[in-house]
Amino acid sequence: MEGNKLYVGNLKYSVTNEELKKLFSKYGEVKSVNIIEGKGFGFVEMSSSEEAEKAKEALNNADFEGRPLKIDEARPQTQRPRSEYRKY
Repeated sequence: MEGNKLYVGNLKYSVTNEELKKLFSKYGEVKSVNIIEGKGFGFVEMSSSEEAEKAKEALNNADFEGRPLKIDEARPQTQRPRSEYRKY
């Protein structure tokens, strides 16, 4: 694993940043947590790629709040092209 930022999917909408931080702290130092509100996913940044890998291995498909977590290495954010058909 190259990066230290993880995508965390299949979250209940009621899960908080604090709950996710507590879950991931068992596997190392959590630098940041960002849940995308109303989307059911978020991102957790660990302090090293080794800790991120350990958390991914332990928590992928693990039950959290009644749902199996989907965890993967986060892909870099890309700029979306603006639509040429947008009406002003």
